[in-house]
Amino acid sequence: MSIASEFKDFISKGNVMDLAVGVIIGAAFGKIVDSLVGDIIMPMVGKITGGVDFSNMFIALADIPTGNAGTYAALKTAGVPMLAYGNFITILINFIILAFIIFIMVKQVNRMKKAEVSAPVAPPPTPDDILLLREIRDSLKK
Repeated sequence: MSIASEFKDFISKGNVMDLAVGVIIGAAFGKIVDSLVGDIIMPMVGKITGGVDFSNMFIALADIPTGNAGTYAALKTAGVPMLAYGNFITILINFIILAFIIFIMVKQVNRMKKAEVSAPVAPPPTPDDILLLREIRDSLKK
């Protein structure tokens, strides 16, 4: 079998297409969660904590150039090395939200699978020949 035909067989399998769709939807969903955290949750957390802006929480590891605004974006553009722990906190919250949503989704899928498996299945009807043999057995017992 040639490499091309093996690759065609691999791509045509349903699991590969399902995975591709999942990755695309996951990327789009990740952007939604990024926006939720960055535009809604973190401003509320900042308001609760007294107006703290997590995007500008960092420790500069080198001297800040003169005339620089001193913000995270300006220092990153200037190439100043920093420990951006505020950005890390934001990404950590993103991860926790995504992990929780995935947990809920997997839990629901498992519940649906369990409901499908545990549905009672009616036993198949007993064949006529078995019924006839039972009648003969029962009549012989008498």
